[in-house]
Amino acid sequence: MKENFKGLKRSHMCGNLRESNIDEEVVLMGWVQKERNLGSLIFIDLRDTTGICQVVCDNTVSQEIFNKAAKIRSEYVLAVKGRVRRRQSVNKDIPTGQVEVLVEELRILNKSETPPIYIKDDDNVSENMRLKYRYLDLRKPSMQDKLKIRHRAARVVRDFLDENNFVEIETPMLTKPTPEGARDYLVPSRVNPGNFYALPQSPQLMKQLLMVAGMDRYYQIAKCFRDEDLRANRQPEFTQIDIEMSFVDVDDIIDMNEQLLYRLFRELKGIEIELPIKRITYRESMERFGVDKPDIRFGFELVDISDLVKGSEFKVFSGTIKNKGCVKGINVKGYGDEFSRKDISNLEDYVRDFGAKGLAWIKVTENGITSPIAKFLSEEELGDILDMMDGEIGDLLLFVADKEKIVFDSLGNLRNEVAKKLNIIDKDELKLVWITEFPLFEYDDVENRYVAKHHPFTHPMEEDIHLLETEPEKVRAKAYDIVINGDELGGGSIRISDPDLQKRMFAALGLSEGEVQGKFGFLLEAFKYGTPPHGGIAYGFDRLVMLLTNSTNIRDVIAFPKTQSATCLLTDAPTEIEEEQLKEIHLKFDLR
Repeated sequence: MKENFKGLKRSHMCGNLRESNIDEEVVLMGWVQKERNLGSLIFIDLRDTTGICQVVCDNTVSQEIFNKAAKIRSEYVLAVKGRVRRRQSVNKDIPTGQVEVLVEELRILNKSETPPIYIKDDDNVSENMRLKYRYLDLRKPSMQDKLKIRHRAARVVRDFLDENNFVEIETPMLTKPTPEGARDYLVPSRVNPGNFYALPQSPQLMKQLLMVAGMDRYYQIAKCFRDEDLRANRQPEFTQIDIEMSFVDVDDIIDMNEQLLYRLFRELKGIEIELPIKRITYRESMERFGVDKPDIRFGFELVDISDLVKGSEFKVFSGTIKNKGCVKGINVKGYGDEFSRKDISNLEDYVRDFGAKGLAWIKVTENGITSPIAKFLSEEELGDILDMMDGEIGDLLLFVADKEKIVFDSLGNLRNEVAKKLNIIDKDELKLVWITEFPLFEYDDVENRYVAKHHPFTHPMEEDIHLLETEPEKVRAKAYDIVINGDELGGGSIRISDPDLQKRMFAALGLSEGEVQGKFGFLLEAFKYGTPPHGGIAYGFDRLVMLLTNSTNIRDVIAFPKTQSATCLLTDAPTEIEEEQLKEIHLKFDLR
């Protein structure tokens, strides 16, 4: 029989009792983690959000309580009243392990069926089961700890920005579709038949309008939505810390955000990151690491040997260079003996996923060079390669020859893969780096035109503006990303505030005047009335919490996440809609 807790008021949380509470009368409420019946004593581990405390039902104290306790099972909800005493058998694994509560009153507030998943951190249950029974999964201490850290991170952000005169302002969820790199989630309008809202991919245009409105400093911890093919650590709805400032340039935004990051890591992880954070340009990042979000905790940096082999008899190298490609390599320094021929063959298969046609290699051993390509290279070429790549005994040199983009993609990902396989990355080390001076444009081979690398409101560097119409591929942006251990944590830019420059930007992107007015007319109209220089940044809040909690799965730091196929196993969303509801919003489907 279920009971209520009328007349009882919780006095303590389960995880907070200590030796200082001995002899106190307490009232605890929570869930049964486990129970043990020893004949005359029943021990119950009672759990709430703060932890576990052992409570004891003794048949010499009350046979009625003992008989009731004998019926209790895992995940029953209880209220207990009793006196704290010292435990005879200390449990050093929990903070409350010195004490227990001798039960004087016991109420079963709710019963539980046998849970389909265990409420413990090492349950090894499938992720699908965890998501289907998320309300049970969230009872686990590790999951609750992650959500508490997420809460604390949001509080630290809000406190810091409030201290620095930022105003938190909410922007609309129902907005206008705009091109921002992914498909919009569309919402049909019942009162405007045939018209649709879009859920925001980011509050980009609204925060710029807030700068036009004179708000000076804005922030928001904002929900954003992107209808895109999901990868392991992407969600269709995600949260970002959105920040915008007026009368600033790149240095102002970077300096402010370094202070924010310093505060976050100090308060949540006890780590004082070194300031100022290192900065490297996009081009340097690509040349050294092959990617624009480099993990700089280890070496294996890219080296360009194109000039050394452009006249080589090894046609894979020289032919590639003649066709305007390049040859680059990495030195897996000191780990050559860790890789067998089969291991190298597996690495070759790995780079093929990034478009590479193959992977050339040279091992430097005590007996000389081992390599299938050595016979095609002269002694001088081999010597020059070893000199340029600092090749020594015990090293493994890996090369890719192809178009520059393929070489970067292949070797940039290969260096990360090799480091992971060798297990040489210090997971406790934090390496932060700003990537600056991104290209303003990138060429889209499908659309056969230039598209914005970030978004069409990004300000070009002043010294490159004259190249907008003639050599757009050379224009650098006032854009910046903050990268931590190979993950892009956030990014932003200085925005275009000059209406004429914004029009030139749209023209360079191949947008007609009609398209511009249809998509961005309201923004250009606002720009007519005095727009301050402004810029901002947005952080992936979910990724930040992953980092702060040492998580590897984004779904572990979101209370109710979607699967990789964008479904909710808990609620079975998305689902079919009744025909009557479709009629109300003037829609019908033809899924042939």
